[in-house]
Amino acid sequence: FANENILQQHIVTWRMVADEYETIVVGAGAGGGIAAGVLAEAGQTVLVIERGHWLPTAALSRDHLRNHRLSRHGHNTGPDLEGNPREVLDGQLVPPHHGAYQNNAMTVGGGTRVYGAQAWRFHPKDFQMASVYGVPEDSSLADWPLQYEDLAPFYERVEWEVGVAGSDTGFGDQGNRVRGYPMPPVPANPSSELLQRGAARLGWGTAPAPLLINTRPYLGRSACVQCGECVGFACPSNSKNGSHNTMLPRAFATGNCAMLTGTQVTSLAVDPAGKVSGVIVRTLVDGVLEEKLIRARRVVLAAGAIETARLLLNSRSAHHPNGIGNHSDQVGRHLQGHLYPAAYGRMSGDIQDNRGPGVSIATCDFNHGNPGIVGGGMLANEFVVLPIIFWNKPRPEGVPAWGAANKQYMRHAYRQACQITGPVQEIPQATARVTLSKTRDQMGMPVAKLSGTVHPESYRTAEFMRQKAMAWLQAAGATELWGQSYATLPLRLTGGQHQAGTCRMGDDPQTSVADKWGRVHGHENLFICDGSLHVTNGGFNPVLTIMALAWRNAQAIA
Repeated sequence: FANENILQQHIVTWRMVADEYETIVVGAGAGGGIAAGVLAEAGQTVLVIERGHWLPTAALSRDHLRNHRLSRHGHNTGPDLEGNPREVLDGQLVPPHHGAYQNNAMTVGGGTRVYGAQAWRFHPKDFQMASVYGVPEDSSLADWPLQYEDLAPFYERVEWEVGVAGSDTGFGDQGNRVRGYPMPPVPANPSSELLQRGAARLGWGTAPAPLLINTRPYLGRSACVQCGECVGFACPSNSKNGSHNTMLPRAFATGNCAMLTGTQVTSLAVDPAGKVSGVIVRTLVDGVLEEKLIRARRVVLAAGAIETARLLLNSRSAHHPNGIGNHSDQVGRHLQGHLYPAAYGRMSGDIQDNRGPGVSIATCDFNHGNPGIVGGGMLANEFVVLPIIFWNKPRPEGVPAWGAANKQYMRHAYRQACQITGPVQEIPQATARVTLSKTRDQMGMPVAKLSGTVHPESYRTAEFMRQKAMAWLQAAGATELWGQSYATLPLRLTGGQHQAGTCRMGDDPQTSVADKWGRVHGHENLFICDGSLHVTNGGFNPVLTIMALAWRNAQAIA
């Protein structure tokens, strides 16, 4: 692909990197790619530093057992399995392919290389959760310092300049739009046709889910070929739109941007007055650990909610003994992600045709306005259709995980089963957090320690949404229903691929880390452009909001 050649040409080596840049962007994922593109096009000299490596599409495994979605046997992105643990609830150290690690892909493009690419705007009420619902006991629920209207123009820019396919009707009041989507939605499939009829019987509104996937050739990239392996894999047709094939190539095309890969920022450097002056980076050169200082007028953090918090906490000095931005003990707190309630139903005939890109129908009728429930979420048909993934899902009572009975179940149920799932709005709490472990990684940096659990209110919401999913399947004609009730599950760690909230934005420096422009309180030249800014995380996949917020922040910096 042409964009892969552009990327490779602008990667600088450890020996070639300059001593100083106007702006350093830490992280080449959803937010970092947007920030780099906006700033480079504004004329700034930009260095993007990515902990992972550039992995061409051909180098990203398409092994069903070793991918980013099912990683117990290894993964296809990063970080390295050895030397990069995290500490979790019980003090256990877990590697990157362990579920409790809460991994997000570490490579150029970040999670956008292997995501499902759902491109939802947050609902207007998602920015005003405390005002709409009050603050549940033991929670840290709060309003954002901005409104939907502040972000709407930047949602639109991402939809059109990165590329989103979707329907302009069907989801009711999801916020005002000036323009529709630049591409039509994905085609219907057998399961979505059944589900649309079922939703109509229930009086629910439905439409195709918006996706950062080309349904026709767009901006020099081809249309989706419906191979069905979006989630966990790199797109073989270059039609899934992420930082690596959209905004990073735009940044490099200006001649103002370079990228340093395989390099970890271990702390922020400060001058004698305590002002951020650059970054301390480390890498392994022929197995030997090397370190250097790269200076910058400003630094943009876009490493993801867990790693951005970890970096700030590790940036300790005489001026910042608890870490930069952590004068009020807010860095790392309010960690959140998304619970994913799910229901399964078996139809009377085959409905699985293995064609992509996956999710094809959704309802937003229960995102808000549910009596006795704080928030809600979106429901859609399943977007991961690999046989091994289906085998790993909950099974009807009495069906074993192996043996002849399991084989019989897989032969028929795989083609006939339909899953309804979706993210629910988690209620944050200050005790769910990222701190520093005593254990160090292969670069000598303290690893992230994750603690705290999901708020009980989030489990109530998840069970409510699961019941709605069951009702939808039944109305669509399911002859057998099953699924895991949240009423009996123990509270668990939060975060995951939709990790957010650890450097929340706000007007009050005592209760937040950054202002409404992503500028870290007390630091005029330090900004954040990732999901750690999110005060709440909506009942939707957060990537479009991460991108829109990064665009807004970067435009203000430029």
